[in-house]
Amino acid sequence: MAPPLPQQVSEALIERVVHDFYGLVRQDALLGPIFEERIGDGWDAHLATLVDFWSSLTLMSGRYAGKPHTAHFGLGLRTEHFERWLALFERVVNTHCAGPAAALFIGRARRVADSLQIGLNIGDKALHLPARAGAPATA
Repeated sequence: MAPPLPQQVSEALIERVVHDFYGLVRQDALLGPIFEERIGDGWDAHLATLVDFWSSLTLMSGRYAGKPHTAHFGLGLRTEHFERWLALFERVVNTHCAGPAAALFIGRARRVADSLQIGLNIGDKALHLPARAGAPATA
């Protein structure tokens, strides 16, 4: 019988989730090429940054001080990329933890996806703001 899944978030759990999740992302036909093109040979540093990011999001460690919107700009992301990212993330989370820990990870992931879509003006999360007075009109 397998031991029960953890219900509390820890640094060790964050590291397992992040590494396993991005292992799947790298193999994914939709997401893998986007990440490989941007990250190239820098996966060790990127994973360390992502562990810090998730530590900050879930444990409020304050270790991440980056700008996720800037990092994702210019990647040609669409709604389906975020849907796939969330589906893979939830699958990994549910294999590593349960209860409050899983709910925290998944809730934060959904907020991240929403925030990025709003900030990058993608899909139904996009903010269609009116043109500012004096600003040139765009088509």
